[in-house]
Formats: sequence, C-alpha cells, structure tokens
Amino acid sequence: MKVRNSLRSLKSRHRDCQIVRRKGRVYVINKTQKRYKARQG
Repeated sequence: MKVRNSLRSLKSRHRDCQIVRRKGRVYVINKTQKRYKARQG
C-alpha cells in the first residue's frame, strides 16, 4: 500500500481502480489487480 498526497494519478493507473472513503481516509482499491492500492490522510 502506498501513502500519497494525491490519489488522482494513482486512479488512472488501471481502469478498475476505485476511490473509496473510509474512516476519514481516502483509499484507492482495485479488485482485479490487488497491487494497485493506496491511501491518503
């Protein structure tokens, strides 16, 4: 999992990436390619 300031560039890495808000943090998750994960905050 990467911790980044901006997740917009990470969302465009793969077409299945989704941005999710959980517990005041913003996550990028990907169900098909599990390696594309990141969090902000």
